[in-house]
Amino acid sequence: MKNFMDDQDFLLSTKTGEELFHNFAEGMPIVDYHCHISPKEIWEDKRFENITEVWLGGDHYKWRLMRANGVDERFITGDAPAREKFQKWAETLGRCVGNPVFEWSHLELKRYFGYEGVLNGKTAQEVWDLANAKLAEASFTCRNLIKQSNVRMICTTDDPADSFEWHKKIAADDSFDVQVVPAMRPDAALRIERGQEFADYCKHLSEVAGVEVSDFEGMKSAISKRYDVAHELGCRASDHALDYVMYVPATDDEIEAIFAKGLAAEPLTEEEVLKYKTAFMQFVAGEYVRLGWAMQLHFGCKRDNNRAMFAKLGPDTGYDCISNYTPSDQLAEFLNSIQETCGLPKTILYSLNPIDNTMIDTVMGCFQEAPTAGKIQNGSAWWFNDNEVGMREQLTALANEGVLGNFVGMLTDSRSFLSYPRHEYFRRVLCSVIGEWVEQGKYPADMELLGTIVRDISYNNSVRYFGFDLGTVEA
Repeated sequence: MKNFMDDQDFLLSTKTGEELFHNFAEGMPIVDYHCHISPKEIWEDKRFENITEVWLGGDHYKWRLMRANGVDERFITGDAPAREKFQKWAETLGRCVGNPVFEWSHLELKRYFGYEGVLNGKTAQEVWDLANAKLAEASFTCRNLIKQSNVRMICTTDDPADSFEWHKKIAADDSFDVQVVPAMRPDAALRIERGQEFADYCKHLSEVAGVEVSDFEGMKSAISKRYDVAHELGCRASDHALDYVMYVPATDDEIEAIFAKGLAAEPLTEEEVLKYKTAFMQFVAGEYVRLGWAMQLHFGCKRDNNRAMFAKLGPDTGYDCISNYTPSDQLAEFLNSIQETCGLPKTILYSLNPIDNTMIDTVMGCFQEAPTAGKIQNGSAWWFNDNEVGMREQLTALANEGVLGNFVGMLTDSRSFLSYPRHEYFRRVLCSVIGEWVEQGKYPADMELLGTIVRDISYNNSVRYFGFDLGTVEA
């Protein structure tokens, strides 16, 4: 029987996997090319009052588990004292056998707090005392946690109308050598169906960009102008949260008429919404070609399903689920329409539905082209699939249908400064999968070549793919 989360062989099923991880993957730096942490908190070098704040402050993964354990909302997002919230979380975690959050949590306790035990209801007080004593130390600030985690670059998630104030300040601060750059997420400009919210956003974008957004041409001009500002700050990627990748083409006149209705907060038909979104996505894809950015598309999620709790707590609070509507024909038609118009940008596709892996791999195989290796990517196992099973399925499907050695690897997609052990978790799974193939005789035990593949997927591929000014780590 293996020891609990033993550093030597945790998640590693073979000796080859152990060698690949410890000799090639473990020490590689981190590029976190998609996350939701706050650049303001990095600039301020925020300190945390207690483990509840850093662990439960915005982690809907943990909130969902606490609700499933019958914990009252007062101890989750409510006004209960921090120590009581932590107790409820510890009691919940002890029952989460087989859940990746159990493993992530203990990796974080080991890596940041040196705790080798098991967190549950009985040990909650000792973990509370240990963690809070560590958090009180001068080294436990946001910046130091990032540096301690061997992070070289962070791409935050930002609206085109954001000021980028904090990115500018961080870039001008010579005392912090981790690059923190924006990544564009123009979802507010896409959501024309939201009536007055969309109209208000257009007004705000007009003010920030200095361009009147009174029609779709104005919207495009304003987005383009803000993208140029982000590019100067090091932005090399975008991200879009879509229900699915749609393709409902329309004429320019149709789009202008639809935009006018949206700006006036008038009701729109579903077809009108899809036509606008198709046109908007085609436009921004052209911008990504112009700027050399990568386009990330996240889809397959049905959001805010519990309407009563959405009204009470808002979005991103743990009430989303997988959608099983991800039409491959529209995805392929959308990509083809861009290819025919301006050529495809580098594109990463993420579906929340794990059954879409092979579909994505076969669609992207239709659009790969020189000179970029792996120009179209099947992104890392996302959200509900961010676990050993999901990672294995994504890696295996990609290997079956494409070139695994060109994969750009892991990202945190997190709001927590303690989430970087997710890269370790992924690297262990990656090395375990490859190690098993080698020991099954499916690939030669060429450790030099395998080590290069592992190093590349862990770090180098993302540096090359996005064009970050970081340099790669070779043998």
